[in-house]
Order: sequence, then C-alpha cells, then structure tokens
Amino acid sequence: VGHCHPDVVKAAHEQNQLLNTNSRYLHDNLVDYAGRLSKTLPEKLCIFYFLNSGSEANDLALRLARQYTKHEDVIVLDHAYHGHLTSLIDISPYKFRNLEGQKEWVHVAPVPDTYRGLYREDHEDSVTAYANEVKNIIEQARTRGRKIAAFFAESLPSVGGQIIPPAGYFQKVAEHVRKAGGIFIADEIQVGFGRVGKHFWAFQLQGEDFIPDIVTMGKPIGNGHPLACVATTKEIAEAFAATGVEYFNTFGGNPVSCAIGLAVLDVIEKEHLQAHATEVGNFLMKLLKEQKIKHPIIGDVRGSGLFIGVDLIK
Repeated sequence: VGHCHPDVVKAAHEQNQLLNTNSRYLHDNLVDYAGRLSKTLPEKLCIFYFLNSGSEANDLALRLARQYTKHEDVIVLDHAYHGHLTSLIDISPYKFRNLEGQKEWVHVAPVPDTYRGLYREDHEDSVTAYANEVKNIIEQARTRGRKIAAFFAESLPSVGGQIIPPAGYFQKVAEHVRKAGGIFIADEIQVGFGRVGKHFWAFQLQGEDFIPDIVTMGKPIGNGHPLACVATTKEIAEAFAATGVEYFNTFGGNPVSCAIGLAVLDVIEKEHLQAHATEVGNFLMKLLKEQKIKHPIIGDVRGSGLFIGVDLIK
C-alpha cells in the first residue's frame, strides 16, 4: 500500500498509545482481524495462526501438514524459495543445492513453465503433463516406502522466474497429492493481497474450484511491519491441537500488529488497489510487449497484475 502509508502509520501509533502486550492477553483486534481476513478467503479456510514472518508461517504450515497427515515427505517445485529457517532451506532447491543438498524426504517437481520448461506452449496438454510429473514422484516415493505430507508451492513461483502456472494445474496436482494422503499448501507470501489484480489471492487464478488446504501469508500483510499468518481448515487445526502441544507465539497477533493488518486491508479496499494493480500491470505489460517486438533479447513477457516477468534470451 506504499511506503509509510499515513493510515497504516496512524493505526500503529494509536494502538501503541493504548496497549501493546504479548499475545497471552486477549484483545479484540486479533478476532476482528481474523474475521476480516476470512472474508477474503474460501469459507473452509477459517482457522488463523498469526506470526511475525513469512518464514515462521511456512515453518508452521509444514508442522501442521505433518501432524495432520502423519507423513513426512514434501514435494516442492524446482528453484523454489520458501524462507530462511533450517526447515525451509531444506524445501528450497534455490538454497539447498548450494548447501547440504537434497534431503531424502524432499522431492523436486519441475516448474510448470510453458515458456522454458519441460512442456511448452506447443504441447497438447501441458497441464496434465506437469501434473503427471508430480504423480510419478508420489509413485516413486511410495515404492521406497515414503509417504507425502504436502505439496508446497508458491501460487506463482517468484524466485523460479515469475512463472504463471497453466490454469487447472493445481487442481490436478491436488488430486494426486490428496489421493496419496497429503495436503496442498499455497505460499502467498509474495503474491497475495491483490498483487495479481483480478483476484485477492494468486491461487484463485487457477479457478474457483481450487482451494488449498493451507495458505501462508507474509511480506505485504503488514506493509513492512513484521506480521504473517497461516490460514487453514478446522480439520487440520484440530489434528494439530490434539497433540496437546499448543501453538504459542509471543508477538504473533499482538494488538499493534493486528491494528496494522486491519489498516492495510482498509487501504487496499478504500484505494481500490486491486483494480490499480490490474490497470497498471496491463499498461506495463503492453509497453513491455512493444519492447519485445523491437528487441530479440526479450523472449517472453508474462504476468498478472503487478507480478510481471521479462525473460531475456541469448
């Protein structure tokens, strides 16, 4: 919503003057904020955990998935980056390839990239072909006695090259993963909150019939303030609570963070920032495509809203 947005600054300042405690103390802002966020998401994603960073959110999503499925293994997309905690470096090919390498419980699927990837625009059914790659990974893992806890992916792979997965890909992947007893985690840390323009969440670009089991949020949620969230279903949350090991985060969901989160949602709504992302994004794409005609080095221009990639080629 822009650097030092006055409405966000004011919300933080006013709440700071009233009360800021750790989250052992109940406060209306927490419930109000969860209520507001729930209106942006499909109905079944109705349980919210608040944290301080996207890395914390993705780490918790991993714990939730493992507790719910009782499985360990995770399928990720090639080149993915999901955060800086040890658990997330392990599921980030972008990082682990330069460090300790791939753990046996991690499986890497090809990025559903129809420009540079395995199956391209000229393929008769790239959606099924890419989803079948995930299906094959599940089958190979099963023969080794391994079970899938989650397919973990950014709704639009960002570090992987601003990729727009073909519509219907997530539905098919979710089908294979759920059949194997796993769940689907959508990382919206870079691409959520209206950035893609026509939808509030990037996973919605896949179609109305697709709903992830867990959605993680970070970065724009607090407009620079450390705030993050995990949204999930009742079933997953109940399985997590059943361990008796409660989830607690000292500052995740504190009154000031939630006041800021509410102010960010207000600004997005009041200033029609989703429509703005669509309009400015379309304008920028149009200009970039004009450049593509002039310059052979520009191989591809792709994007949605203000999530845009220019692919340079030799």
